[in-house]
Amino acid sequence: MCGIVGYIGNKKAAPILIEGLRALEYRGYDSAGLYIAYEGTTKSAGKVDALARAIPSDSSGTAGIAHTRWATHGPPNETNAHPHTDATGTIQLVHNGIIENHAELRKELGNVPFVSDTDTEVLAALIASLYKDGTSLEEAVRKALERVRGTYGILVMSTREPEKIIAAKLGSPLMLGVENGARYAASDATPILPHTREVIYLDDGELAVLTASSHMLHRLNGQKIEKIPETLEWDIEDAKKKGHEHFMLKEMLEIPEVIENALRGRLLFETGEANLGGLRDVLPLLKHAERIIITGCGSAYYAGLVGEMLVEELAGIPVEVEIASELRYKRFTMNAKRSVLIAISQSGETLDTLEAVREAKRHGMLTLGVVNVVGSSIARETDAGVYNHAGPEIGVASTKAFISQVVVLSLIALLLGRSNEFSQADGIAFAKDLQCLPSLSRAALTRRAHIETLAKKYASFENAFYLGRKFSAPIAFEGALKLKEISYIHAEGYGAGEMKHGPIALIDKHFLTVALAPKDSLYEKTRSNMAEVRARGGALLAITTEGNEEDARKNADDIIAVPSTRETLLPVLMTIPLQLFAYYVAKERGCPIDQPRNLAKSVTVE
Repeated sequence: MCGIVGYIGNKKAAPILIEGLRALEYRGYDSAGLYIAYEGTTKSAGKVDALARAIPSDSSGTAGIAHTRWATHGPPNETNAHPHTDATGTIQLVHNGIIENHAELRKELGNVPFVSDTDTEVLAALIASLYKDGTSLEEAVRKALERVRGTYGILVMSTREPEKIIAAKLGSPLMLGVENGARYAASDATPILPHTREVIYLDDGELAVLTASSHMLHRLNGQKIEKIPETLEWDIEDAKKKGHEHFMLKEMLEIPEVIENALRGRLLFETGEANLGGLRDVLPLLKHAERIIITGCGSAYYAGLVGEMLVEELAGIPVEVEIASELRYKRFTMNAKRSVLIAISQSGETLDTLEAVREAKRHGMLTLGVVNVVGSSIARETDAGVYNHAGPEIGVASTKAFISQVVVLSLIALLLGRSNEFSQADGIAFAKDLQCLPSLSRAALTRRAHIETLAKKYASFENAFYLGRKFSAPIAFEGALKLKEISYIHAEGYGAGEMKHGPIALIDKHFLTVALAPKDSLYEKTRSNMAEVRARGGALLAITTEGNEEDARKNADDIIAVPSTRETLLPVLMTIPLQLFAYYVAKERGCPIDQPRNLAKSVTVE
């Protein structure tokens, strides 16, 4: 995710653009840049404040576009920062999204020189190649976008038509602001609200031509369309949350998009393989690994437990999962030349995980990172890795980032499986099921109202067990963690078979049990554990799969059903109701959901 903002009017553009970028910095903050008509481009690595200091003090231009970057192609530096231009400097372009066929387009453009690692620069060059004498800027943009595969929210300017901004959208958010004598464009409402509440939402496949006093909307086929501006009732803080009460809810609702971003361009359906460019240089070592260690802290550790079963199930490679704060102090007894460490961290700055990476490297192990923040310490210090592409996660309790970690680990398992004992037919089927996860997760999110009702029923409980078996066991741990960290209810996750070895002594009518009971290979055993809880008078909420509600209800007070998929991918869908349940319980109890007490988003201390 990146943030883009544009302005054209009669005021100085630079201050408006800078404040707009600051409002969007939650969407990306590793580099930033802007272009002012008649003046040129200024870029800077780092946060928006660094860009603000670099802008010439005499800047007075009244039209421009700006961008704050969350790196996807290429490291976060000044060269890769937006805006991007063509070789002649005529086209200026800012972009949110991913151009999937950028490599093909780069080849088609022939000897055009490129200076950055980005997919966006290719789009700028493509537009320039179509921007012939007599062709308008909007026509060149439209023709270029017809050849693009992927997602985009873009703003384009030209030195030949400096009093015009072109905006277009497909899959990435973009909206317009309408003010007397000015027009705005941005990834969301936060940069627009200080100036006007009259907005127009662009839909996929739409293009807008903006001047200071007008806007014209077209579909990419050239058909003109009319839209009446809407009046926003949000305040600025609400706009950052897209109108949602909390960032946590907003981020849970982004889960389908996050899964799509994690999978985009990484599935090869014809061969049933995973294409992970970040691992390309270490594939020979990785494919011959005799042992894999996965490490992380908190939710990342639980994602690693899912990854352990995925890799062992698909690839048959022995995997161990270690809490990073313990692994860094353990004696390394493995054959380092045949072992691989996979470090998982949303921020890429978790100190215990970073130190575990460093310890593994001291022993000569190959180290891989699964991180969300481009250019973070773990991303830099591991030998190779895979980015989540989940976008900034502001809520302290990890939701969309956790699910993106599980999805990335599924891709790694597929990659290793196809190099070992996972057949092509199995790989193709697995890839197709992965591709279905975004739509299935959207269906799971539609149960929100039902889950909120159940949360109100159980919000007064002060203790809870979360039970699961096999692939559901780590999700039970994660579900308990979510409940305790944002609602302050004491909750513990257990492998369901462990209940009878002591914890069942705690069960009574005041003790809630949340049973993860999908119709999987161990459902009959989980059902027996549910019966044991009911026999002792415990309250029981079951999470099951569609089609199994009637049977699960025999031993449960209440049921939440999720769409069914193959057992190895159920953790993604089973997680969603647990996150929503924790959220609505915390809301009912009046807890500060986005900033729970004593917790921080990035843990950089021991």
